[in-house]
Amino acid sequence: MPIIQSVERALKILDLFDERSRELTITVISKRMDLHKSTVHSLLKTLQSNRYIIQNEENGKYMLGLKLFERGNVVVSNLDLRTVARKHLEMLSDTTNLTVHLVILDGQYGVYIDKVEGSGVTVVYSRIGRRVPIHTSAVGKSLVANKSNDEIKKLITGYQFTKLTEKSINSQEQFMAEVEKVRLMGYSLDNEENEPGIVCVAVPVKDYSGKVIAAASMSTPVAKATSEKLEEYVNLLKQCTFNISEELGFNYQKAKLLKK
Repeated sequence: MPIIQSVERALKILDLFDERSRELTITVISKRMDLHKSTVHSLLKTLQSNRYIIQNEENGKYMLGLKLFERGNVVVSNLDLRTVARKHLEMLSDTTNLTVHLVILDGQYGVYIDKVEGSGVTVVYSRIGRRVPIHTSAVGKSLVANKSNDEIKKLITGYQFTKLTEKSINSQEQFMAEVEKVRLMGYSLDNEENEPGIVCVAVPVKDYSGKVIAAASMSTPVAKATSEKLEEYVNLLKQCTFNISEELGFNYQKAKLLKK
């Protein structure tokens, strides 16, 4: 596999910073990289424009930017997320006998990071590590509904609205209308859009800052998906995601006060 030299050099610059070298001059970076200052300057400016590097205005030295902290938090939160969520997912599955999923957003797809198989229904399409389209899945809809319309339209640029079943959404217009419904309801629904005979409901999970970092869902046979049952499942799922989000540090009471 070919190595892209400029990318490799940029990553090596980031690796120069540690506990003993919190700030570095361009001269020091050039020497350690064995590169001309002009080359290093271009690399630093690129990293700086993307907030991976910042420059101390007082002494001109460079240091790591907050973007790395943000990226690192994504990794850590995903690891913590599964550990925190697991007991709540198991409890929900035990209560309902349904299959419960935990999914995160990866580009234009949702990715299953955990699954608790229920005794009441076997869900064929889901397995840990599998990607699921955002337009046909309840989890996908919940994962993007918190974003602005402009962010969603940018996300789905070039997206293929493939019909997996007769009930699948097949256009951007339909998808945006569905997202608006999710925002109003506070949950999302997959009505046999991924797998015939299976209905799925999903609710988002939030981190300490209130950002949606995942979605939890439950799947049930369509024959058992009465309006009363779906309402019951949604309420149980909301309580489950409330507990997960709260354990991750999200303060629902504070969030309510800030909205007033």
